[in-house]
Amino acid sequence: MSPQSESQAMSSMVGDSDAMRRLKSLIHCYARCDAAVLIEGETGTGKELAARELHYASPRHDKPFVPVNCGALPDSLLEAELFGHRRGAFTDARSSEQGLVEYARGGTLFLDEVDSLSARAQTLLLRFLQSGEFRVVGERPVRTADVRVLAATNCPLLQAIDQGRFRRDLYYRLSALQLNLPPLRERGRDLQLLAVHLLQDLGARFGLPPCEWTTPALMALARHTWPGNVRELENVILRASVRAADGHIGVEDLAAAAGSVFASAALASTAPPVDLYEDGVLSFAAAKQRAIERFEHGYLTELMARSDYNVSRAATLAETERRHLGKMLKRHGIGRPE
Repeated sequence: MSPQSESQAMSSMVGDSDAMRRLKSLIHCYARCDAAVLIEGETGTGKELAARELHYASPRHDKPFVPVNCGALPDSLLEAELFGHRRGAFTDARSSEQGLVEYARGGTLFLDEVDSLSARAQTLLLRFLQSGEFRVVGERPVRTADVRVLAATNCPLLQAIDQGRFRRDLYYRLSALQLNLPPLRERGRDLQLLAVHLLQDLGARFGLPPCEWTTPALMALARHTWPGNVRELENVILRASVRAADGHIGVEDLAAAAGSVFASAALASTAPPVDLYEDGVLSFAAAKQRAIERFEHGYLTELMARSDYNVSRAATLAETERRHLGKMLKRHGIGRPE
């Protein structure tokens, strides 16, 4: 495995939330089995990175990992791309070419956006999955290939089946094993770990000066719901780190990177913390305690609003015990508004 491929695979595993621990455990269980795996998850959750982790943790790790973007393959060329073609098999076939299945021999074929395959392409793929056999376009003999197939989609395939857009028999061939990638908003404390990791990774990748997060900036990141998941987070961090001038990324930098999301946080950060000093200069311990109380109150208020004031759901999101959360809510006087 190349150092770059290994790095890409491991970056998908950043996180220590319950959801990510379960995902890691499943991936390493599935890596020992040669069955097909269907990877479902929202856009930007890292489906290809999870597929790479599966491949590089498996006995096939020293063989090719071949990704295929099904949505980018024209239906007229898909059969030749997957299975190869002989010279003269069709117009512009000036030489014989191996297909992606041949390139993946002994390794893993990753079919991304598998829900975008046409009806004809689904039939061709089903035939290959059933027998492991295929024909090169323009060639009569049947060939076989030892390939593990992983497929990914951000559209639930059962929904596509109900809509008549996807074959049920193909679904069952692809989904012998299943992975559901959690969205970033359900990964709790992983957000901060990812923010630190991605800031370092992007700095190294693009030659940017070293940067650190300010606490208000990390709190602002935690308040966003991240509909674009890790990919959206990565883009925001890149734009903010390019703008950062003093080695720190504050909420002003986040507002410049994604104003519609972080503008209010930037305004709040400019307000002087008068209450910390309204009784004169506080001791460090007293100032720290008051800052912690303010943070807890703000966090709990936002947490309960997001969970529709359901304490059990809020405890799950915060990854804490319901009893402990209840005591904190009572101490801060936070309840469902009238």
